[in-house]
Amino acid sequence: MNHLTTKETLLKKLQDKTAKVAVIGMGYVGLPLATILAEAGFEVTGIDPDQRKIEALSRGESYIPDIPTGRVAPLVESGRLRGTSDYAAAGEADAVSICVPTPLRKTKDPDLSYILSSVEDLASYIHPGMVIILESTTYPGTTRELLLPKLVDAQGLEVGEDIFLAFSPERVDPGREDWTTENTPKVVGGVTEACTEVASAFYEAALDTVIPVSSAEVAEMAKLMENTFRMVNIGLVNEMALMCDKLGVDVWEVIDAAATKPFGFMKFTPGPGLGGHCIPLDPHYLSWKLRSLQYTARFIELASQINADMPRYVIQKVQDALNEHGKPLGGSKVLVLGAAYKPDIDDLRESPAIDVIGLLMEKGAEVSYHDPYIPEVAHDSWKLQSVPDLGGEAAGADCVVIVTNHSDYDYVSIFEAAKLIVDTRNALGKVGLGNDKVVRL
Repeated sequence: MNHLTTKETLLKKLQDKTAKVAVIGMGYVGLPLATILAEAGFEVTGIDPDQRKIEALSRGESYIPDIPTGRVAPLVESGRLRGTSDYAAAGEADAVSICVPTPLRKTKDPDLSYILSSVEDLASYIHPGMVIILESTTYPGTTRELLLPKLVDAQGLEVGEDIFLAFSPERVDPGREDWTTENTPKVVGGVTEACTEVASAFYEAALDTVIPVSSAEVAEMAKLMENTFRMVNIGLVNEMALMCDKLGVDVWEVIDAAATKPFGFMKFTPGPGLGGHCIPLDPHYLSWKLRSLQYTARFIELASQINADMPRYVIQKVQDALNEHGKPLGGSKVLVLGAAYKPDIDDLRESPAIDVIGLLMEKGAEVSYHDPYIPEVAHDSWKLQSVPDLGGEAAGADCVVIVTNHSDYDYVSIFEAAKLIVDTRNALGKVGLGNDKVVRL
């Protein structure tokens, strides 16, 4: 009689979709992944300490804009998708994806507390024949150095034989419809070759394209390279904006002209600062790791400094523009348009609007904001509600500052109503071009 190895048994379960799946962390990454896995035929349990998410999920409701309730409800009704706050559910799982946040501390050091907490809660329930995959962005070496001892060594299990451990970075870009969790190529790197094989088989059962790499460290580094590439290039184009301002040249026209080159150039645009869950944070994981090896990641440090200074540059633009119109910033009514970190989403994470609003308040401005996607913004000592009457607020403001270029704004009407506009995103385009009441970044 032929006896299947642990790996062969698990591979068979993954391929015929009888494997049970647990997704830890049901946010912007976890809910889309859990939904796609359930749609592919797996029985999926989402684990999250946030009881509001679990309650919404139990009602078949989505709380993530990228995943409509119409996709979640039938999965919950059929029993293929459920939510819980109890990690004991992971004990029944054959495959576990960890999709928890990895923010930075104020010192720009990695905050791995969510990963550590998840791993500690999971450790009691691991068993032979389980594949565990970390998707949360972190520094190279985390999977092998941090997860491996806690999940495998401490339990007396052999990685690559009894249990399988891998890293596969999330590549979620909220609001996109062309590239989603399902069709964005998925990089997978295991602690051993067998781990890579099993983790790849798991994702291949639900996703369009899986890219195996030689190690977890390669997969971890690939994620950091992707976002460091964007962060550094945004830093470059932000500095271009500063230089063009001093030279009296329109940076937006320069960028459009350069973008006509069909090779050797990729278009990036300047703005009021970095936002989102990846680009402002992820490169610092790499920078922090390299500091422990006595190496300074100079491009990252410089780009970070330039990008971090952009909100203050915007405030200076507003102050100068008001001065040109005979008004001080202190006491002026300033309307900020857009709070989300990018257009047409409700994601406030690391949004530069927070810094812009806070800095305007520090300067004594009377600040209001409007965002069709975000009804309220609260930060430290202040809280604001989105104004209901955009037209009236724009007309009554001494200055309108466009921070997020939502596509459903009527920029012609805003231009006509406003006395003064500081446009940090070139949202107006050719509207008001040459008019002295429009100041572009």
